[in-house]
Amino acid sequence: MSSNLGTGKGGSSPYDDTPSSSGDTLSSTGAGSPLPDFSASKIQLSTVAPAFGIPSSSLPRSAAAQPDYLDYDQKGRGVVSTMFTNSGISYMIGVTLGGLYGLQEGLRNTPSSRWKVKLNSVLNHCGRHGSGIGNMMGATAILYSLYEGAADNFELDQYTGPVQPPAPLLAGFMTGATYYMRAGPRVAALAGSIGMGAVGGTFVLYSVLGIPYGSKGWLWF
Repeated sequence: MSSNLGTGKGGSSPYDDTPSSSGDTLSSTGAGSPLPDFSASKIQLSTVAPAFGIPSSSLPRSAAAQPDYLDYDQKGRGVVSTMFTNSGISYMIGVTLGGLYGLQEGLRNTPSSRWKVKLNSVLNHCGRHGSGIGNMMGATAILYSLYEGAADNFELDQYTGPVQPPAPLLAGFMTGATYYMRAGPRVAALAGSIGMGAVGGTFVLYSVLGIPYGSKGWLWF
């Protein structure tokens, strides 16, 4: 057996007490020295450095300049997502309200007091009124979502000055006018004015009550 093991004298045994030249190199490039710049490679030092306990102050300026962020839509939900949400909620509310009204009408206008006749009358009225009101509210919600998305896309708030936000007001007017456009221009203008007034009234009411505008996530509520 060699006499150089563990004695610190000569040799390059792994059991030698004297650090080798590679050990000296590692000790000379300790945690205090800056790391090399790997900007040309795909390795992000700002991502892997904390896992090894390396402080960000020792990273090169190019590696620690900007952190990585997830993609985020600053304008919120897209037009399609908003349209599906508004139309779905509006349709369910319309079906519910129409069904309740149909229940009342079915019980009131039943031609006989027999159970089967009364049940048939209630089902007929609930189906007719529920589907009618539900379809109407769902269609208007789709129109409103499309007009509001178009107004946001063109950034009309840059041209309306103190009238903010203009997109819901424009969408309310255009929705009413489009839905009743077949009845003539006067009826369409009146319906559009009612839609704009509903949006403006909700905005004023929310301002008085201190409720954030659009906090409900449905239409202009």
